[in-house]
Amino acid sequence: MDTLKNPTEETYEIRSGLPLGGRLRVPGSKSITQRYFNLALLQGIALKVHAPLLSEDTHLFLGGLEAAGFRIAESGGDLDLVPGGAPAGDREVFCGNGGTMFRLLTAALTTLPGTWILDGVPRLRERPVGPLLDTLRQLGAKIECPREEGFAPLRIHGATLEGGEAQLDASSSSQYLSAVLMAALKAPRATRLEVVALTSEPYVDLTLDAITTFGGHVERHGDVWEVRPVELRSSVVEVEGDFSSVAYPAAAATLNGARVSIDGVTGSSRQGDRGFVDLLERMGARIEWHDGGLTVEGTGELRALDADLSAMPDQVPTLAALAPFAHGTTRISNVAHLRIKESDRLAAMAAELTRLGAPVEELEDGLVIPGVWAEQETPRDRTLVRTYGDHRIAMSLALVGLRRPGVVIENPGVVKKSYPGFWQDLESLQAPPPKSP
Repeated sequence: MDTLKNPTEETYEIRSGLPLGGRLRVPGSKSITQRYFNLALLQGIALKVHAPLLSEDTHLFLGGLEAAGFRIAESGGDLDLVPGGAPAGDREVFCGNGGTMFRLLTAALTTLPGTWILDGVPRLRERPVGPLLDTLRQLGAKIECPREEGFAPLRIHGATLEGGEAQLDASSSSQYLSAVLMAALKAPRATRLEVVALTSEPYVDLTLDAITTFGGHVERHGDVWEVRPVELRSSVVEVEGDFSSVAYPAAAATLNGARVSIDGVTGSSRQGDRGFVDLLERMGARIEWHDGGLTVEGTGELRALDADLSAMPDQVPTLAALAPFAHGTTRISNVAHLRIKESDRLAAMAAELTRLGAPVEELEDGLVIPGVWAEQETPRDRTLVRTYGDHRIAMSLALVGLRRPGVVIENPGVVKKSYPGFWQDLESLQAPPPKSP
């Protein structure tokens, strides 16, 4: 079966034990792309976006912009967003399983005239947004939950966000804070927000950078964040490469003792997943930063580590995939909020690594994984692993298959959510180098 021709095929068997190496460019940052879209929506401004991520999630977000009257034009991988008149009446926006889009729009649509219905797939309806709704309501927003309080679908009455003072619990998602900070730029009054708990703070840094790019400003005094209304402005923005995607080819090189160069990223990036490159170095990889990218070279030996991944939770499945091959026992902690992602990622990785023959201890907020395959041969039986409709589970289990023969990925098409070219890039790294003339 050729999943390159049809990435929606039901299964994809990883080619194991092949030499690996090469050069590639990862897609644009999903987090940054969606923040730029959200700010354009809030302000109703025309925007050209260079090198955005074009994936399932971002196309869904563009559908939300179109519902608000924007015209979207794509040319050469760039996007032109042009505002127009929004249609009258209730407007429905479908978020799929896009948690970032859902949370950002929950806040943004409270600033825009009209009535909005925000919904998604069944899994999105299981992902709570109660703390975000509580805060927005403290700031004057009128939001109803027709099915279950704190969950999609939402009925949002636009132009109701007033500003003022509020508290926010962002212990389960930093996106709650990012959503409120951006929406507060359009409130009639200044907003003073006391954040009582916060996880994954580097993602808030990305939000602050995006706000600054559009001419806005947020002040922070300890746990208190202050936002004043401002007319945002920007005409052209560029999206840097996605370190969440960098993690997979970088981890593949580390795991296989290979040399892989990745273009389109910088070591000074504020993306939280930039830190995963440092984790790979701690595990034994050699890292070289150069103009416009980096090179990762595996040494053939991996060291286990203890890692608090609260700042980069998307990389828990990636590290878990490497852990059975690392000498020692890997302990991943402080990531209880992973249970409300596209899947329960802690349970998913524990179940599938166990299915493949690697024992895992699942904790309430993490995983403990001994490096059994650093000391002994891996099983070789052909095994179908579930992906739970989660792009990061699929890509992480693919890494396991590079060293553990017989790994068959269920529903490989889920990678289109964030990295549509993942399978092509993986195969390009396994392709033999061109013969010399």
